Amino acid sequence: MTVVLRDALKQAASALKAHGPEFALAGSYALWAYGGPEPVHDVDFVVAEEDIESAALTLEKAGFHIERTPEDWLFKACVGQEFVIDVLHRLNGTPVDADAIASAPELDVLAIRMRVLPPTRVVTEKLNSLNEHHCDFAELLPAVRAVREQVDWDRLRADTAHNDFAVAFLVLSDRLGITA
Repeated sequence: MTVVLRDALKQAASALKAHGPEFALAGSYALWAYGGPEPVHDVDFVVAEEDIESAALTLEKAGFHIERTPEDWLFKACVGQEFVIDVLHRLNGTPVDADAIASAPELDVLAIRMRVLPPTRVVTEKLNSLNEHHCDFAELLPAVRAVREQVDWDRLRADTAHNDFAVAFLVLSDRLGITA
């Protein structure tokens, strides 16, 4: 599956770079770009909310099958029957704007220069998505441990303080020495 994900990431990023709209790599693959473990489920990109239809058209022209989901904050771009690319325009209910994408650093990912959401932002979004129905610390710990030197822990604490599940993860991270 890793080869399929890498190929899909490259194909989607190349299409979006060539034909727009502006985008940034997000989620676990963003953390991978900063040194985290490689994900095995999907690739996440973010686009500004007003660019969602343009992104869908670009990816469809690039050979992806576009699946509209019941969730109104993303669409899926598929290769064959595989859901491999999630294109999000809201993160935890907050619309993505052009400034968030423009402020993301540019990195070389699989030999393609692209914007990548910074680790503090990605970890913040991951922690804020934790709730009573989804609270898998085991999945988060290796990625957070791998990028720990690149995380602004004070900002992360402030931006997740309202979420008790995120606070619990940070207590565990403190006790494991990850945040030290």
